[in-house]
Amino acid sequence: MKLFWLIIIFLIPGLFGQAASSPVFGAESPIWAPPALSRLIEEGLTQNRELQSIELKAAGLREEVSMAGALNDPRIGIGLLNVPTDSFSFSQEPMTQKQIFIAQKFPWFGKLDLKSQKAALIADRQKVFLKVRRLSLAKQIAAAYYQLGITDISLDINHRLMEMVKQLIKVSETRYASGKGLQQDVLQAQVELSKLLDEKLTLNKNRRTIEDRMNELLNRETFSIVTSPEKLNDPGLELDVALLQKIAVKQNPWLEVKQTEVDQAIVGIDLAEKDYWPDMDFKIAYGHRSENAAGQDLADFLSASAVMNIPLWQKTRQSKKVSASRSRRQAASKEYRNFVIRLPHQVDALVTEIQSLTENYRLYRDALTLQAEQWARSSMAAYRVGKVEFNTMIKAQIRLLRIELKTATYLYKIYRKRAELEETIGGPLPAAMQSS
Repeated sequence: MKLFWLIIIFLIPGLFGQAASSPVFGAESPIWAPPALSRLIEEGLTQNRELQSIELKAAGLREEVSMAGALNDPRIGIGLLNVPTDSFSFSQEPMTQKQIFIAQKFPWFGKLDLKSQKAALIADRQKVFLKVRRLSLAKQIAAAYYQLGITDISLDINHRLMEMVKQLIKVSETRYASGKGLQQDVLQAQVELSKLLDEKLTLNKNRRTIEDRMNELLNRETFSIVTSPEKLNDPGLELDVALLQKIAVKQNPWLEVKQTEVDQAIVGIDLAEKDYWPDMDFKIAYGHRSENAAGQDLADFLSASAVMNIPLWQKTRQSKKVSASRSRRQAASKEYRNFVIRLPHQVDALVTEIQSLTENYRLYRDALTLQAEQWARSSMAAYRVGKVEFNTMIKAQIRLLRIELKTATYLYKIYRKRAELEETIGGPLPAAMQSS
């Protein structure tokens, strides 16, 4: 009897452990950015709760890897065997036992390793997906930042145009009062001023919308004004399409995500094929017998058994599972291959667009701006002496400032497309391709 209770004492207690991990949230910008934008990106990467959630999930999945490859907990139980129902006495029948048993299930050879591999691949996918979201967030912040720059320059141009038109209204009124000008010149100038005022209201609304977007991306709890972008110069990019395509295929995080999905599907096939083989359940029991009615001490019993499942319905279970796993593997492979084919074209399209924008920017900066300045000066001088009409003069002034805006817009678009390109290749451009 003492032996029975000693077995219970040693088998029931369990060991409990708890592991905790605290993920570190990286804040370094994954794409190139000027200092002010870099600080905004770092703020977004640090504060964005979606990224924090993804990183915590990745840490949790990593903790599950060892668990997936571990045996199930052993099972322990107690029972009564062969108790007579007429007396419920433990000493009436010699086969009556008070039994304690322990059982352990063992999967077929290799199953636990495959489950561990699958869990590791799931954790790897989540970790790589974090890179995807970091790049995406950095690109979105950069796009909003550069759009804010375009809007601020538009507001500055609008302000300068309004000041210029106000001065022209004074000039027109003076000329009209002296009999040298027409009243329609004054009226036209007033119409232009009204158009500019309407444009200013629209631009202010757009700026607030962009600021709201920036505050959302930065996960700020209260609205904060976003500082206007600093002055940017021609980045002077010398892009090698072939090299960038190779870099994209090598380090694009979405491609890594697709590859881990293919690897998961391959492991899934191996795991499904293992289900054709039975799992085994081993059980050891110790049965204690009381003294019989005559006071005789009866020997205790030790029992052992093994149970395994029989894959009898494999056509509707195991075979179907293997077929489904193979279909998932084919789908994942096709998706991966499709992405590999599309990725170089995306790089080529972005490089082409950046090169085109650069040509437009340099044309406006080096040629059209100079021509517009000459036209504006000559038309203003000619208007003052009555050699050109008001309409011609004011168009020349407006065109000069509009060309200045167009020049700046091309420049900011170059930087926006650069951010998109770096998101596509999975990181900053090689140093040899950039001068910024």
